[in-house]
Amino acid sequence: MPQARSLRTRGTMNENDENGPSARVTRAKTAALTTDISVEGAKKALQTKKTTTTAATGPTRRRAALGDVSNVNKTEGVEVKDGKKPAAKGLASKTTVQTGGVQKLSRSNTSRTAALRRRDPNPKNVPVTGPQKRPNPKPAQEETSQPEGPPRKKPEIEQKPEEVVETKKPEPEASVKDLINAGVQDLDTEDLDDPLMAAEYVVEIFDYLRDLELTTLPNPDYIDHQPDLEWKMRGILVDWLIEVHTRFRLLPETLFLAVNIIDRFLSAEVVALDRLQLVGVTAMFIASKYEEVLSPHVANFSHVADETFSDKEILDAERHVLATLEYNMSFPNPMNFLRRISKADNYDIQTRTLGKYLMEISLLDHRFMGFPQSHISAAAMYLARLILERGPWDATLAHYSGYTEEEIDPVFQLMVDYLHRPVSHEAFFKKYASKKFLKASILTRQWAKKYHHLYVDNSESYSYAKDEQ
Repeated sequence: MPQARSLRTRGTMNENDENGPSARVTRAKTAALTTDISVEGAKKALQTKKTTTTAATGPTRRRAALGDVSNVNKTEGVEVKDGKKPAAKGLASKTTVQTGGVQKLSRSNTSRTAALRRRDPNPKNVPVTGPQKRPNPKPAQEETSQPEGPPRKKPEIEQKPEEVVETKKPEPEASVKDLINAGVQDLDTEDLDDPLMAAEYVVEIFDYLRDLELTTLPNPDYIDHQPDLEWKMRGILVDWLIEVHTRFRLLPETLFLAVNIIDRFLSAEVVALDRLQLVGVTAMFIASKYEEVLSPHVANFSHVADETFSDKEILDAERHVLATLEYNMSFPNPMNFLRRISKADNYDIQTRTLGKYLMEISLLDHRFMGFPQSHISAAAMYLARLILERGPWDATLAHYSGYTEEEIDPVFQLMVDYLHRPVSHEAFFKKYASKKFLKASILTRQWAKKYHHLYVDNSESYSYAKDEQ
């Protein structure tokens, strides 16, 4: 049995098996035959990187019996190390020129060039038959044609990046010139390193919010189809919700969203007077779930309403309100627009605090209901800067707010008129009379008493008083 296995292994191993040990023994036995030597030279020329390295790093004991092949290996070592041309003139000088061009233009390694150089001394030293000479010149012709094409493509590859750089250079220069001519400072490039500011998409985000705020506007005249309600009752409800909002220490976005839910629901449904407070509590409960990280429990809202409504009634009202609004809570909050304008105002704390107070006026006064939230925030910042004497409404502020002084004027007059009238919402006034909010309610009303006549006519305040009565 052991002899049969050894015979099978010797029978299966042939000269094509380059990694087997029997291949080296057969080559040593047939080294005297010139035809076999020529075949080996042709095969070594077509071998890959792996085969050439194994042949070069093979054992050196059998090289004495290979004759001219050992001379070829010696000349290869001299050429690779010293970089000199071989002693043979004819074909050897041509191959060195060709292989040098291939090394520069292609990614072929030194083993491939060594295989190309072996082809030239073999036909010179060993006679080869006619059919075996055909495969040798074909790869040589293919490789000689390769270095002719690529050198022509080199200048094209080097010129392309230069042309692209020349076309890209004037683009940023033109954009900077446009900003300088318009008088608008580019404030978004400073925040490119801050991922929380989303400076790459901030323009698209606010364009989307301006389109969205038009779809979430309530009906400014919905009180006409509410037989039991009046605008004064709505103001009392919102003033009470501001007190609840302050007691729970909720975010400003929660208050604005709650009032928007109330107005949108009353625009679609008829509500009785005894259920108006339930709508307000439910709207605050929904808004706290949407905006807050930790929203108050239903029992807390029931307790705030003096146990007038049970937990089950609030949860049932929640489902009804969400179904009426089709679960659309995507309200563009005016706080987002206020922060955007405050960036152009260098984030002045006093101006932004007054702006918050002036924006919340739009929650209590029904006359602001027909204006978008971005328009209200722009007017709030404009009036806050005017009261604190922060300078004119320049091009940068108009750009980041989206409104000029002429567009702001209608909302601006409504705010000044509200400040000039007597205090009708006590919870709202007390909230901003504290030091925490820099006594914004007191400061703005003192300014309105002095300069009201410069901006607003008395006829508008009289018409508003008639509407509330």
